Amino acid sequence: MRHDAPLSGRSGQPVRTTCPYCGVGCGILARPDGKGGAAIAGDPAHPANRGRLCSKGSALGETLALGTRVLHPLKRNARGAYDRVSWDEALDAVAAGLKAIIARDGPEAVAFYLSGQLLTEDYYVANKLAKGFIGTPHVDTNSRLCMSSTVAGHRRVLGSDTVPGCYDDLDCADLVVLVGSNAAWCHPVLFRRIQQNHTERGARVVVIDPRVTASAEEADLVLPLKPGSDSLLFAGLLIHLADGGLLDESYLAHHTSGFEEALANARTLAPGLATIAEGTGLPAADIAAFYRLWAETPAVVTAWSQGVNQSAQGTDKVAAILHCHLATGRIGRPGSGPFSLTGQPNAMGGREVGGLANMLAAHMGYSAGEIDRVRRFWKAPNIARQEGLKAVDMIDAVAGGGIKALWVMATNPAVSLPRADAVKAALAELELFIVSENVLSNDTLAAGPHYILPAAAWGEKDGTVTNSERRISRQRPFLPLPGEVRPDWWIICEVARRLGFGEAFAYAGPAEIYAEHAALTAFENEGSRDLDLGAHAGLGRGDYDALEPVQWPLPVGRPGGTARLFADGGFFAPGGRATMRPLAVPALASQPDAERPLLLNTGRIRDHWHTMTRTGLSARLSAHIAEPVIFLHPRDAERYGVSEGGFARVATEHGAAVLKVVLDEGARPGAPFAPIHWSGETASDARIGALAQAACDPFSGQPELKATPAAIAPVAYASQGFVLSRDGFALPPGSWWARLAVEGGEGRLFATDGGPEALMAHANAAFSGCELTEMIDRAGGVYRCIATRNGRLIGALFLAPAGQAPIWETVKAAFAAGREPENRLALLAGRSPGGIAEAGPIVCACFGVGLNAIRAAFAGGQALSAEDIGRQLKAGTNCGSCLPEIRRIGAQSRATEAA
Repeated sequence: MRHDAPLSGRSGQPVRTTCPYCGVGCGILARPDGKGGAAIAGDPAHPANRGRLCSKGSALGETLALGTRVLHPLKRNARGAYDRVSWDEALDAVAAGLKAIIARDGPEAVAFYLSGQLLTEDYYVANKLAKGFIGTPHVDTNSRLCMSSTVAGHRRVLGSDTVPGCYDDLDCADLVVLVGSNAAWCHPVLFRRIQQNHTERGARVVVIDPRVTASAEEADLVLPLKPGSDSLLFAGLLIHLADGGLLDESYLAHHTSGFEEALANARTLAPGLATIAEGTGLPAADIAAFYRLWAETPAVVTAWSQGVNQSAQGTDKVAAILHCHLATGRIGRPGSGPFSLTGQPNAMGGREVGGLANMLAAHMGYSAGEIDRVRRFWKAPNIARQEGLKAVDMIDAVAGGGIKALWVMATNPAVSLPRADAVKAALAELELFIVSENVLSNDTLAAGPHYILPAAAWGEKDGTVTNSERRISRQRPFLPLPGEVRPDWWIICEVARRLGFGEAFAYAGPAEIYAEHAALTAFENEGSRDLDLGAHAGLGRGDYDALEPVQWPLPVGRPGGTARLFADGGFFAPGGRATMRPLAVPALASQPDAERPLLLNTGRIRDHWHTMTRTGLSARLSAHIAEPVIFLHPRDAERYGVSEGGFARVATEHGAAVLKVVLDEGARPGAPFAPIHWSGETASDARIGALAQAACDPFSGQPELKATPAAIAPVAYASQGFVLSRDGFALPPGSWWARLAVEGGEGRLFATDGGPEALMAHANAAFSGCELTEMIDRAGGVYRCIATRNGRLIGALFLAPAGQAPIWETVKAAFAAGREPENRLALLAGRSPGGIAEAGPIVCACFGVGLNAIRAAFAGGQALSAEDIGRQLKAGTNCGSCLPEIRRIGAQSRATEAA
């Protein structure tokens, strides 16, 4: 069975591939350097990004080193450590363990937890093995935490999980409404297109979000509504459209059903503007302005992301948006339609192959006819016949002993799932726990899998992904497989062969898997199902390798795909009609109380991704927000006694974390925001998933991750500081720390109750064999040291009393240079030994432009606008995600001058 892949970049020519981060699906040109790295650039020919990349994509070349990789199969021994074993030993043992559990407890004692990081081909064979041959329906994915409410909303209302529009609609819409989406940080390449439309065509932008985020900086209208009230706002919009005579009566009559019931339900939920204002917390005038703007602008795109999806009523929120577009026929037309912005690079590909527990395969569910169709196509001996357990319920079944074996692929559930501490504990009790992974160290591996199987990483993978606009793109390899690493599909197929299913999994490579997947989508389809890749069912290896980005559906005879759907109806539902549905009364899963008076909101920041197993390797991406933080409104800070730059303990019913406090006027009072990215590997006490509740949407099974009742209290440490080292550094027990990448080694920002004496002892132990240059002020609580050896700067440690944390940019720059500084005393004093002006904290990660340079340009009069900064310093000219921050810096500079 073939597991290698052609590397088309060895001649020095760039390889066209696709970014492994968000659902935008940006095209990338990767030019290998022959040393295991690659130069990365945006692909101007890819329609998703047209050559642009965000800060994360631009830094991909900095994340390709093998130092953190799993390179060989590993088996846990009796001491809890791991031994290297052969592939045959590992695969034989995995297959034997699965067989024994299935024989004793039945196939439903086995589960698979997959990931939007997998390629479609990997996803397909995993789903086929589990649901068709083992016979377990318990296959779910971390996409359950991302966009499953959109899937459920699409299926309930549109009849199928079909995104009607495309990215070009963001360019030609006259109104773009962002709901629960900080696209400026989470989908910056698309947000840049929205910005250009706003600037060049005069399109208007509305941002609806409890937080006033970077996406709201240039919006024409910002609606910071109460958490959980989205469906109330859009129910009111539906009433406004109906009462204003703005419905498309012909579209409603010919292509929808259930409108009268949905409208009557909306009138019950939102009987008047006063009710909507009270329920959303918005001024009635702002609500009326939004309704007028939406109603009077025919070309409207309403785009949403996790703020809508990650909710115990996410499916209803999606439905409320869909109702407004259906009622006005604003769907599937240029510049007009509902649009889900997906979080992961292949969340949609996973949906296509059946990677969610409530789907069987190829957008087919568990009706008797669909089960029979898939069974016959696969020649499946043990086809699953009912929906499986969704992610949260799956882990509950692990904890309860119903699931004995779990295979986790390409994800980190011990960090990302709600109640993450309980998840980690449950995983540790599994009878058979298998992890396919490409990094040595994450919190899920800390739960003690019995086998760790080394899987291919981005740059080595060969397959396809599907982005948010239904566009299939190739992810091509440009690096060889290191060590004994193998593709996920190969690992799965080898286990299938050992389980006795070899004939059904005898693929020569990913091209054959993709062709089979395409054939299944077209099997007995004849236009009855949305997902049809029939034009690719006979694709050979050569055509597969050369595949250009293309949107589905792709029925036989139409290889070019379809950009937009449903402008003329044709829904993939009984009678070809969309079905508008009554909504539940808007409510949060849990309400704050006297013990936990806040609602904790969670999500992403600009320069990091998921649990930082990739972005955490880039020094550039670690420079913008370096520590785990809580963004808190100043009124809340005053009320609960915490302060800017201090520490706070945030606690919920499920867990707690200690975070650095950032005061943020954009945070909603009573609803602080904490980023999700830090894990037990990258911080001492910042596992936000451990705090999140697990209450789920009844249709989608997606947990409410945006509104968990929480308490906050100040935490005090005696001292703060930083340490830089080439080989790691052990801090005193009980210290708070955050680890981050720096060029040439590792950095830690820390706080501790230990003083100079304790830190001196740790420095002497860590830098043994080095020459130490020290500055000690025991009475003042200050200790600084620089460690050098053989003309090289090996490490540095700076300590000061709490509230006087030393600035580390100068020392970090010297550490990155590597050589011993000419003036150690100047460096100990925090001054640049060479007299070079310091960049300050990084603002533009794409080009490494710091705060000091931007401030100087504004203060000196060389720059009057963000565009001037771009022309002078390049900041903001790539993905544009830093433009809101640059504009704030400019405004602060002008305010300072005016004062």
